[in-house]
Amino acid sequence: MGTMERLLWALENENLGGESMLGSIKIAVLPIVKVFTMCFLGLLMASKYVNILTASGRRLLNGLVFSLLLPCLIFSQLGQAVTLQKMLDWWFIPMNVVLSSIAGSTIGFIVASIVRPPYPFFKFTIIHIGIGNIGNVPLVLIGALCRDPNNPFGDSLKCSTDGTAYISFGQWVGAIILYTYVFNMLAPPPEGTFDIDHERLPLKSSTAKSDSPPEQAPLIAQEEEEEDHLASSSNSGKSKIKHILALIYDKLKLKQILQPPIIASILAMTLGAVPFLKKLIFTPDAPLFFFTDSCMILGEAMIPCILLALGGNLIDGPGSSKLGFRTTAAIVFARLVLVPPVGLGIVMLADKLGFLPPNDKMFRFVLLLQHSMPTSVLSGAVANLRGCGREAAAVLFWVHIFAVISMAGWIVLYLSILF
Repeated sequence: MGTMERLLWALENENLGGESMLGSIKIAVLPIVKVFTMCFLGLLMASKYVNILTASGRRLLNGLVFSLLLPCLIFSQLGQAVTLQKMLDWWFIPMNVVLSSIAGSTIGFIVASIVRPPYPFFKFTIIHIGIGNIGNVPLVLIGALCRDPNNPFGDSLKCSTDGTAYISFGQWVGAIILYTYVFNMLAPPPEGTFDIDHERLPLKSSTAKSDSPPEQAPLIAQEEEEEDHLASSSNSGKSKIKHILALIYDKLKLKQILQPPIIASILAMTLGAVPFLKKLIFTPDAPLFFFTDSCMILGEAMIPCILLALGGNLIDGPGSSKLGFRTTAAIVFARLVLVPPVGLGIVMLADKLGFLPPNDKMFRFVLLLQHSMPTSVLSGAVANLRGCGREAAAVLFWVHIFAVISMAGWIVLYLSILF
């Protein structure tokens, strides 16, 4: 009994930059518990016992979040926080996103080479280890952490505004990576489908088109329409420049890259970097601040809606995944346990080299979070487009379940390092 009392006394009185060990654990765990609680409610609403968040309802809610609520949050928070000088000071945030993807994909390649996932899921394994959620989940965590008046970052409003701005500033790079690198890596195999154990395989291109999974059909139809448009424009001979521009637009997948959150980020950075426009739109006494205030009101609904949608999407669970236990466990372990230490090393090295703004703990905390998040939900959406949605749903299900434990542990470590 005396040993237990001494242990509790040590935990209560051991300070980590002014916070006791138990206090740091509480600060780290409570946001995760809040996230898990709201996800569980979404899962409950989508279950057959309640059946309010049906599949069509979840699609509508996801569309509402990514088309309206998330862009409003990004525009209002990033626009208020950003200036031209800050954009120059924050250059390492997008670089960190790129380094995170490179490091994660390298680890994913090593793990996939060891585990040998079933064909054709080698590249799938690399992507779901290498690409983390750099936007939605960090925004939720920062919001939940800053809402606590006892948070270690100080004023709740400044904590939330700065954290949201830092996260939003890196999202445009993440979107480019997602809709170029991830999109190409998750391309179907030569057989034309991921359902390789079926007897009737689509060996020819025409068969592949007719037997392609439903998730992939709209994408193929869109590509065919674009090819027809390019052919007609080239045959007409109106303008070679127009044909070249259309070809570049198609090859770079600009339509997929320029999603509403990215447009909101670019617009907020552009308007926020010009002092006259910033005073016209983003300051509280500005004549157009009513628009920013409206976006702030809508943006506040993003966190509960996206967590309900995420929880509802997990109702599909492991499903009929062909990955197998070994590959799924390897993806979860590598994403949540192997990737974060590498990210910690990258951030600490950048700090020692003087790449980071001095004395900005929130800046460093956001960089660390970018390496510690579960697999990106949007990579699951791309996988759904490419025809491997069931496997992506299984990975997302398990990685988010175990991320509740891993993220709490990493946040405790990060807070102890920063404070």
